[in-house]
Amino acid sequence: MVESVGYEGRTIDEFVADLTDRHIDVLVDVRLNAVSRRRGFSKTALSSTVTSAGIEYLHLRALGNPKENRAAFGGADVASGRDAYRDLLRAPEASAAMDQLAELASSRHVAIMCFERDEQQCHRLVVIDELMSVREP
Repeated sequence: MVESVGYEGRTIDEFVADLTDRHIDVLVDVRLNAVSRRRGFSKTALSSTVTSAGIEYLHLRALGNPKENRAAFGGADVASGRDAYRDLLRAPEASAAMDQLAELASSRHVAIMCFERDEQQCHRLVVIDELMSVREP
């Protein structure tokens, strides 16, 4: 099972409580660079916190959205950003990461994470759509 989660506007405690309430087994970070100005959401701190809560952490950098494509997701032309990102998923590294994600999702409850609270404004929705339509975990 796969779910989507963003940490925008949340504290680390709120975020982890949400994951726990959803019974998430694995948090998959799909940020290109797993750093954040929000306390607790950079890779090392986030990994430590969720692991302490009994949740595995995995950073799949190959599924990150490049900086030059991010503006489209926040603007009026989200469709072009999604199309560009879908093209990026064809790269060998991204395809391998998608396969790894599909394998995880076939037997575990996975949350795909990025910054944006609204998944409609985030590339993780494309990841989930592609995962469900092509790989069907």
